[in-house]
Amino acid sequence: MRRRILQSTLIVVTIMGLILGVPLAFTTWVLVEDVNRAELTGTLEQIASRVDEPDELAALDASQLELALPAGGRLVIEQDGEQLLAVGPELDPSRSVVETLPFAPGGTLTIAEPDTTLRTQQLQVTFVVVLLVVLSLAAGTGIAIWTARRLAGPLSDVADRAARLGAGDFRAAPQRYGIPELDRVSDVLDTSASALAALLQRERDLVGDVSHQLRSRITALQLRLDELATHPDESARREALAALEQTEKLTEVLDELLEAARAARSAGAEVQDLRPTLTAVADEWKPALRAAGRSLKLRVPDGLLARVTPARLREAVGALVDNAIQHGDGTVVLAARAAENSILIEVSDSGPGIPEELVPHVFDRGVSVGSSTGLGLALARALVEADGGRLELSRARPPVFTVFLPAARADDLVGAPRATSPR
Repeated sequence: MRRRILQSTLIVVTIMGLILGVPLAFTTWVLVEDVNRAELTGTLEQIASRVDEPDELAALDASQLELALPAGGRLVIEQDGEQLLAVGPELDPSRSVVETLPFAPGGTLTIAEPDTTLRTQQLQVTFVVVLLVVLSLAAGTGIAIWTARRLAGPLSDVADRAARLGAGDFRAAPQRYGIPELDRVSDVLDTSASALAALLQRERDLVGDVSHQLRSRITALQLRLDELATHPDESARREALAALEQTEKLTEVLDELLEAARAARSAGAEVQDLRPTLTAVADEWKPALRAAGRSLKLRVPDGLLARVTPARLREAVGALVDNAIQHGDGTVVLAARAAENSILIEVSDSGPGIPEELVPHVFDRGVSVGSSTGLGLALARALVEADGGRLELSRARPPVFTVFLPAARADDLVGAPRATSPR
């Protein structure tokens, strides 16, 4: 992108330089010649003012006339076709600049000088013009490079931001570029990210509420049908057993629908070795911790395979580390370990932790122990749950946040690259 912007700008600058420089150089070339000829004509007029009368012409001193001539020039005075006076060396007419002026009846004054003087002046002035054009092109090139960098960097950032948004990264990007159009795009992306995060949260809440309500009603219905199945009336028992069978099928359908919804949300999940991903997260946040006078410890063994979407996991764990930086204290520990059918990622620090009254609401949007927006933990939970995992506050003081991820199944590992341990 930067190269295309630079190329297009340089093409425009070069075209403008040629459009302005070539006519200006030509005009300057002609102008120098016109000025030179005007000077010769002025010299002829001065001489003509002194030879209007025959007696004045006879009294002319050739040495005085020679002083008025340009270097290497020649003056010829003719009267009625006869040469009366010639001052200066003979010159080649084809390589001279010649001007003629009539005086008195039948008289002409002709002055000539070598064209080398004129050509030297023309070349000098044209060189100055060309130099100015080159300097203008150099300045335009510098401006083009600066403009390309100023535009290409923010455009790449906005494109990356849009790509992360599509991958499930709903965190707002605080960076702005001072370019109204790009800042407007960034504002729209942040607004879209918030809207998508809220939509994902509402979807999760809706699925959870619907699942809970349906299971509660089905369980109550099954209990009533179990009682009817013991009824002494044979036909009533038979109908109760048939209805009970249908409720069991309904339960299976509900489980399948919920599983399909979870699978749809985690469609981009793939088997990942967590160590490289979490190492990248740690490297990203270590400078911010060093700036705050703190450190980060990474405790992730090799070979921990989980089904995740890499971008979502990076952003979710990054939000937890950012939360530890903003509200915690001491060393931040990022650890991972295997558990039964799941992989656990823990983010902890030595800070004061979560107040007791906020523990039940720590993942609610807008809830914060400080002056932050209260969106980070809610977005982190939404990102983790989008991959079929869950995020919990395992300990309030000192705080420990735990991410539960689905471990890679046996059929996931068929054809997947094996993690190699260092020798």
